[in-house]
This record gives sequence, structure tokens and C-alpha cells, in this order.
Amino acid sequence: MTLEEIHGQEITVEASDRMQCAGKALEELLLSAKKQDNLTVGVYESAKVMNVDPDSVAFCVLATDEEYECDIALQIHFTLIQAFCFDNDINIVRVNDTQRLAELVGSDEAGEPKDTHCILVTNPSADAWKDPSLEKLSLFCEESRNVYEWVPAITLPER
Repeated sequence: MTLEEIHGQEITVEASDRMQCAGKALEELLLSAKKQDNLTVGVYESAKVMNVDPDSVAFCVLATDEEYECDIALQIHFTLIQAFCFDNDINIVRVNDTQRLAELVGSDEAGEPKDTHCILVTNPSADAWKDPSLEKLSLFCEESRNVYEWVPAITLPER
């Protein structure tokens, strides 16, 4: 085995561990934000919050699955949301499991699963709510940007 092969394996293992930690932190953040009523779920609802009060947005999650990968309108919304997040220094990640996100954020008043294609973690005031999971995810996003991965993908832990 060459030095390059060994180094490549170390990077793969390290990246896998980072992604697992980030997935666990995202799950914890979403559950904590849900308890604090600091979640905005849905593409259109998120766009409204971003338009009215962009300073309240602390974190953004974009999610899709195979069923929606070819949905052009959704991809346009994602592009606009990403641009907004970049312009306003909001950390953003992608998740490819809308079903798992729906389990975490719950259902609407009618019992239907919520539109989990975009989820915002909001913070009404700067001092109101600090979460260690948010800090972990912010660090994960910063590290990802350092290696030119602008919207890192996260895999949520299995149940």
C-alpha cells in the first residue's frame, strides 16, 4: 500500500466520522428548535421568513429525495434560497432524506407530513437561544467551505 492510498483512507474515514457527527448534531438541533418553537418548515414559509426577517435565520436545511430531483421549480427555489443564505452568512446544508426529516419535525394540524424541502432554524433575538448543536454544525459548515464544499451534504442517523 502506498502512502497516498493510506492518506486517502484516512481522509475518507475522517470525512465519514465528521458527517456522522454532523448528522447527529442536525437531528439534535431540529428537535431542540422544535421544542423552542424556532423552526420554520416549508419552502414558501421559509421564503416569507427570509423576506420579512432575515436576521432571525440561524441555519438552513434543504432536503430532496429521488422523487423531487427533477422538479425544476423546487431546484429554482433551492438556488434562490442558497443565494440568500450566502448573501446573509447563513449556514446551509443538504439532506437527502425528506421522510426522516418529516419524522423529526412532525406533521401539520391536519396530520399530513409537512413540506420538509426547506427548514429554517430561527432565533428571534441574538441572546435568546444558544444551542451546542448549532455551534457544531456551524463549525462543520465552516470546515466544509474551507475545502470548497459550499453546501455540504449531511446524512441523518438511522433510527
